[in-house]
Amino acid sequence: MYQEQSKTSRRAPSHSRKGFLSTLLLIVVTLVVVSLLGLGGYVAFLMAKLPKVDRLTDYKPPIVSQVFGDDGTLVGEFYLERRLVVPVNKMPRKLIQAFVAAEDASFYSHKGIDYFGIVRAAFKNIISMRKKEGASTITQQVTKTMLLTPEKKLSRKIKEAILAKRMEEKLTKDEILYLYLNQIYLGAGSYGVEAAAETYFGKRVEQLNLAEMAILAGLPKAPNAYSPIKHLERAKERQAYVLERMVQEGFVTQAEADHARKTALTILPGRRVMNDRVAYFLEQMRIYLEEKYGEDQLYKGGLKIYTTMNANMQGAAYDAVRAGLKAVDKRQGFRGAAKYLKQEEVEPFCDKVEEGIDSAALKAGETYAGVVTAVDPAKGIATVRVGDRYGALDRKGMGWAGKLALVNSYGKPEKSAKSLGLGAVIDLQVITPDQNNQGAIFALDQMPEVQGALVSIDPRTGGVKAMIGGYDFRKSQFNRAVQAKRNAGSAFKPIIYAAALEKGFTAATVIDDSPVEYPAGLGKTWSPKNYDNNYRGPVTMREALTNSINVVSVKILEKIGVDHAVAFAKRLGFTSKIEPNLSLALGAASVSPLELTSAYTAFANKGIYQQPYYISKVTDSSGQVLEEHYQPLPPEPPAPVAADTDGTTPVTIKVPEKPALPSAGSSPVLRATQATSADVAYLITNLMESVVQSGTGHRAAAIKRPVAGKTGTTNEMKDAWFVGYVPQLVTGVWVGFDNQARSLGAGGSGGQAAAPIWAEYMMKAVAGLPIQGFEAPENVSVVRVNPKSGKLARGAEGSSESFVKGTEPSTYEGD
Repeated sequence: MYQEQSKTSRRAPSHSRKGFLSTLLLIVVTLVVVSLLGLGGYVAFLMAKLPKVDRLTDYKPPIVSQVFGDDGTLVGEFYLERRLVVPVNKMPRKLIQAFVAAEDASFYSHKGIDYFGIVRAAFKNIISMRKKEGASTITQQVTKTMLLTPEKKLSRKIKEAILAKRMEEKLTKDEILYLYLNQIYLGAGSYGVEAAAETYFGKRVEQLNLAEMAILAGLPKAPNAYSPIKHLERAKERQAYVLERMVQEGFVTQAEADHARKTALTILPGRRVMNDRVAYFLEQMRIYLEEKYGEDQLYKGGLKIYTTMNANMQGAAYDAVRAGLKAVDKRQGFRGAAKYLKQEEVEPFCDKVEEGIDSAALKAGETYAGVVTAVDPAKGIATVRVGDRYGALDRKGMGWAGKLALVNSYGKPEKSAKSLGLGAVIDLQVITPDQNNQGAIFALDQMPEVQGALVSIDPRTGGVKAMIGGYDFRKSQFNRAVQAKRNAGSAFKPIIYAAALEKGFTAATVIDDSPVEYPAGLGKTWSPKNYDNNYRGPVTMREALTNSINVVSVKILEKIGVDHAVAFAKRLGFTSKIEPNLSLALGAASVSPLELTSAYTAFANKGIYQQPYYISKVTDSSGQVLEEHYQPLPPEPPAPVAADTDGTTPVTIKVPEKPALPSAGSSPVLRATQATSADVAYLITNLMESVVQSGTGHRAAAIKRPVAGKTGTTNEMKDAWFVGYVPQLVTGVWVGFDNQARSLGAGGSGGQAAAPIWAEYMMKAVAGLPIQGFEAPENVSVVRVNPKSGKLARGAEGSSESFVKGTEPSTYEGD
């Protein structure tokens, strides 16, 4: 009995262990089943909410809208993502192979997921104790970027795997590559291989060589870290890796790879949505296009926008305005450093500057923010730093600022506008770039506070060829060419004189330049003054305009009537409110540079006013024309009829009215009107030629071809103008401060501040145009007159003067 009990008691533990193991196994199996059921349910739940792969078959990504100049040159772009879609059959095969070799070598053999790649990547990551290699296939990358969010969650990875499998069932390999290579972000704001090829190399994708293809294929891993613009050496290291992978996959030979590694790379600076030179012009169009077509169509729809802009003229305008404003600003003196840094602040400041420099080398002529890091007062030389580069600033480079004291200590000097100390943050223009680590040579520069605007128009069509609305679009988007309303000063006088020519005045009409008073209400009087406070007595209208005599201009306006002058201005396209009073003769009207410049186009175009415009045509991504503008020329008007005159008594020259031409449906016709007769247009042009030849606009003669124009300077030199033209191009320039109470100071007249900008621009703008004179209409005669009295001169005496037939003086000098 005892023995039986002992045997039983010894077997009991074995029975208990078996029961425990059975229970444990049951629990584990249950947990596994529950987990599998849960996972299955979770996967089913995820699958029910997955996006449809079918939508990728109708791939319509955001596409760049491109802007073209008048010669077809690409001058700008509008986009949210800079993408230019290109078919796979237009991509070089080796470019595709480069991306496959670098990103997914088994792309053509797997079905969406590379299981071996996952194991390989996991093993490498375990060995290195950190995530060193990913295992996403190209198909998975497409699903992540086009169908899912980039969040790093298990649910997203499961969705990605499921969708990748589905995508491989729905799409061919080439269709997947089409999506991938057009969608992928490759740095510098570029999406897709076509945009990246243009951004980095200035080429179409089919023009790339193997070296360039390998650079692009190396970018997906880390576009910014391997950017050839910012980190060329890193980019070339990555290029070598891509080429090595291509050799291993049999896509290229070792010789081809070696040759590609040795091929020199020409890298272009990064692109901007709107580069500085065309920013104001493009912004003017953007406002119109966004309002008409909406944001989606403009920024994603791939519009083709053909403009009236001439890229060369626009570039010349940008350079001329900036140089001219700097010259005006520097005449007012050096304002001192922008700020002073402590020694420990220099390095962080320079690092930030370096981030904003988009090229490997500083560019000659460009201006950068720099810091004074050392000085040698004895030699008059400062060592300056721009980003991570150093250079010298010598006395010659600081000459315009006067003799600046160099202070060998940190902290703001007492007389900061007359000194430069360590830590001074200043603008530096590159004279000689850094070459062979010898250091750059800089000149002291200064961001102008004065502003300016330039508008240039083809008078025959109204097409705006160039527009600058300020010194720097990035600092101020206010387009002064269109939005600023400033007193026109004497630049408005040609409007008054042309209106007088319609009333029978002639270039030889004599007006007395003598003091005059007009009632101003409340017992007060107004006495217009000449700019030089001198009075010349009787002068001809030519002399009065040539020398911009104020009193004579007021007397002319009084005789022709203010209402006539205002109506005439409206015919020339002015839309701003023009007060009907005698101060209009002195340019009291506040108008935009665009208004004033476009008014002058009628004088250059035989009296025909063409409404200014910017856009010639807009097409959608399929090439369908959405709008198209053209400028028909109205027929020549009949010759004006004039009454007899002795040259001093005004008579009326009748001007034929020409209504605006009607719209032409989907292709609207811009307004072309006969604002005045061809005879009057020629005569006022002839008068303004004298302004350039011997008057206040003499600086415009620098372009060495027939020019007509007029300066304008308002009270206390708050506004400076010059509007002038040749037969093919009319250009207006305005200079002033945004604060309308501030004076331009010495050298701030229209002839000194605005005319040099006009001349600098026009010399380049008309360089390719034939030299033409202003052709006189058949109804204009030329006779010799006495330039003082305006009467006929006998024999070879006097000077030649132009008249509408029938308005010539009838008496001789001395009679």
